Amino acid sequence: MKPSRHPFPGSLSKAARAILTLAVCVLILKVTIVVTMNYRDYVPPNFESDFLLDREAYFWNGYHWAFYSHIVAGPWTLIVGMILLSDRFRSRHRKWHRSLGRIQTVCVLLVIMPSGLWMAMYAATGAVAGAGFGLLAGATGWCVYRGWQSAIAKQFDSHRRWMLRCYVLLCSAVVLRLTAGFFIVAGIDSDWIYPMSAWTSWLVPLAVFELINLRRSTSQQSITEESA
Repeated sequence: MKPSRHPFPGSLSKAARAILTLAVCVLILKVTIVVTMNYRDYVPPNFESDFLLDREAYFWNGYHWAFYSHIVAGPWTLIVGMILLSDRFRSRHRKWHRSLGRIQTVCVLLVIMPSGLWMAMYAATGAVAGAGFGLLAGATGWCVYRGWQSAIAKQFDSHRRWMLRCYVLLCSAVVLRLTAGFFIVAGIDSDWIYPMSAWTSWLVPLAVFELINLRRSTSQQSITEESA
């Protein structure tokens, strides 16, 4: 039996997986568009806006380079990541897949990761949130690096798993905003929400991904043993 290469493997039917994938892509695109619409508060910087509030004292002392690099590269990696994870795109446009993959790798390693680490040092609510965002930046860089290594070694199953992990971590920006929206709608306002979200926005999705991956591996092993 040929193993499933779909991001949502398991007992779901092919149609259900396609619908789920489409829904996730639409959600990511919608949140990305909403976030980029807020960039009008960043050029020029509006220090009364939510994210830039109380950052004026250090904004122009190097933070602005990390900040602007991050908000430009972030949407790019989310949108291009969806294209790169498409089996149809990869099978039909292998050269484009390789070219975009190289650009994505450089973007994450040289822009997203270092700018994320720099910004983590200035997390709005302190060290707990900063540590969460710092580890997120490091984990994202590590995943794309391992994915690149696997591609060079032509270990394409491993490459796909590492790049899926990377994309799950990149989507933490989407999860973070959805979490914030949930608490706003629920009328919950507390100092612990942002530090908690700095960790749960990537640890929870990553844990779900690893559980699904483990379940698939276990299922494939069982099938192999039964057919032996």
